[in-house]
Amino acid sequence: MIEIRRLMKRFGDKVAVKDLTLDVPAGEIFACLGPNGAGKTTTVKTMAGLLRPTSGSVRIAGHDIVTETEAAKARMAYVPDEPFLYEKLTGREFLEFVARLYGLDRKTAASRIGALAEAFEFADYMDELADGYSHGMSQRIVVASALVHEPDVLLIDEPFVGLDPRSSRRLKDTFARLIARGAAIFLSTHTLSIAEEVAHRIGIMSSGELIACGSRDEIGARGRDLEDVFFEITEKGNQAGTA
Repeated sequence: MIEIRRLMKRFGDKVAVKDLTLDVPAGEIFACLGPNGAGKTTTVKTMAGLLRPTSGSVRIAGHDIVTETEAAKARMAYVPDEPFLYEKLTGREFLEFVARLYGLDRKTAASRIGALAEAFEFADYMDELADGYSHGMSQRIVVASALVHEPDVLLIDEPFVGLDPRSSRRLKDTFARLIARGAAIFLSTHTLSIAEEVAHRIGIMSSGELIACGSRDEIGARGRDLEDVFFEITEKGNQAGTA
């Protein structure tokens, strides 16, 4: 579902992502970990088509994100780390707007929006203006908007920020349903416990490079705390990058 080949992204002289090659198949949740400045968000934004690769390629459900942008974006959804809503629209109006962008007819859109509103428990707030929403409520509606067209690929940056425990549980259940029907999920997070709980594989980035990738056991956490392994790996990565 996600195919990344020798991806590089530069900002002037700074290399934000270096020679990244990665596959995330259907039915997998891949969690990308790393300290601030590791290249996680740049990677996600490049995959989403918000940044153009300096070199290399990204394919989403078989479509190149640069040369087949519309086809790729039609098959995916992107949720940023900071939720954005049009403040003078209600939650319902925002979700209907997104559904129309993806070409859903009114009946299908209404059905999916209603189901998502129930799943994320914001049905009672859908007709209020977005400028009155809390951060958590905004996050729930933005996540719902990403799911309204039932994407094959979900790219999500810090998915659980601002969510209460009940909403977090609902999101995890949603991930499970997406995976069960064959979607692929790439999530970027600072929260190691979330990666351990939901991901099939974990990648660790440092200084723009993917320096470890695999299951919890494969990256060396057998019987050890993942936090200890994470700091050990990223410290080695930093030392190699400055050598």
